[in-house]
Amino acid sequence: MVTLRLMPRDVKFFDLFITDGANLLAAAHELHALMDSYDDLDARIARIHDLEHAGDDIGDDIEKRLEDAFITPIDREDIHELARRMDDVVDRVQETAEAMQIYAVVEPSEEAKRLAAILEEQAVELDAAFRKFESMKGLGGHLRRVHDLENEADGLSRTAIGRLFREDTDPLDVIKWRDIYASLEESIDAAEDVSEIIQRVVHKGS
Repeated sequence: MVTLRLMPRDVKFFDLFITDGANLLAAAHELHALMDSYDDLDARIARIHDLEHAGDDIGDDIEKRLEDAFITPIDREDIHELARRMDDVVDRVQETAEAMQIYAVVEPSEEAKRLAAILEEQAVELDAAFRKFESMKGLGGHLRRVHDLENEADGLSRTAIGRLFREDTDPLDVIKWRDIYASLEESIDAAEDVSEIIQRVVHKGS
């Protein structure tokens, strides 16, 4: 009698997403610290650069494993999209940090500080969710919190942009801050996209 041996699934993907989540959390923390302290920008931005490169390496590893894996623990398209959106978040973190320096911002606004804090809070929740990803259990609260934080950020960014036009703000400053707020909001939106992909995977597996 011939015994068929099923090809094992490459569950290393879950470990890689845990690593990716921790890297995202570190990048979001650095951006929040930059906004709060607003000193030693060269060193702070250099650390964010390093984390962005680390995220690229993790993403490359995920894609390489995806090419080589015969069987994956979750759908291939979900793995690919999840890795891509994680990369988007960290890219926007780097973009925001660089914009603060390129635009020679003298002091971050209170709205920018809060938006950076929101992103870090989202990253905390995603980090926790990734640590439970393989079991597919206990993720709901983390994912809902990411969504709630995105809603808060939407209202805050609208208020911040509206204030630029209501107050007697220099036109160049309007352009600078619109770009910075847009970059922050894009990173927060991308973090919510990550949570939605995780939620979709959980629904498929339930």
